[in-house]
Amino acid sequence: MPQPAPPIILCFAATDPSGGAGLSADILAISAMGGHALPVVTAITVQDTLGVEDVHPLDAEWVADQARCVLEDMPVAAFKIGVMGSVEIVAAIAEVVSDYPDIPLILDPVLASEGGDSFADEQVVLAMRELLLPQTTVLTPNVLEARRLASEDGDEEDLDMDECAGRLIGMGCEFVLITGTHESGAQVTNRLYGSEGLLQALNWDRLPGSYHGSGCTLASSLAAAMSTGAELQQASQDAQAFTWNTLAHGFRPGMGQLVPDRMFWAHDPEEPGEADA
Repeated sequence: MPQPAPPIILCFAATDPSGGAGLSADILAISAMGGHALPVVTAITVQDTLGVEDVHPLDAEWVADQARCVLEDMPVAAFKIGVMGSVEIVAAIAEVVSDYPDIPLILDPVLASEGGDSFADEQVVLAMRELLLPQTTVLTPNVLEARRLASEDGDEEDLDMDECAGRLIGMGCEFVLITGTHESGAQVTNRLYGSEGLLQALNWDRLPGSYHGSGCTLASSLAAAMSTGAELQQASQDAQAFTWNTLAHGFRPGMGQLVPDRMFWAHDPEEPGEADA
């Protein structure tokens, strides 16, 4: 007899031939968290662990058709969105997910790679604000992305995280989880906000090195945790713990950044470290 299907998460993101980020990260993270990923390709990238050489967005109709095909076949428990690549793709995804308003949507606003390569121009940022943020359950920007998305009239550098979160929630997001990896200090503080303000702040020991695909891992594992029906703050803590452990077990397969080990538990049952609330 067939076994019951695990929670199914539909992921919109780009390919990454290095296996570190994008759909590769989504599939591994969701699988490690007990879910089943439906990878919808938005763009094809030429990249390795050193950086991104080129990005080729797909035709927007191809993106929408991929998603609608599997949505007509399988029940989806959550959406996760990463790199989109063009205004047309943003609009196509926004139209698809608008037909499923009860399904949680986790948006990782990948505006640039960890190495600084741009994935979104100002027109894409504007389209995300207008078309996707109002449909987003949880937005997962890093500090730099939060400031860029929330900025008004060039005040990007002056914004603190409380103000960023307030503006982003004012744009329509239900919750915002801002990661503190781009700040300084011995610990990384990740802050979860809702309409009433700060809901959760978790501190994690800062790990040495630069990682390829950490943001994808967090957003995907959060989508997987939420797909089980877990309460948001618990899902947030579980996803952060999983992500921190993937980084703590990170490996360097090439000449550039470390890659998170999303299957660390398969060969090392010891989980090193916990968060401080």
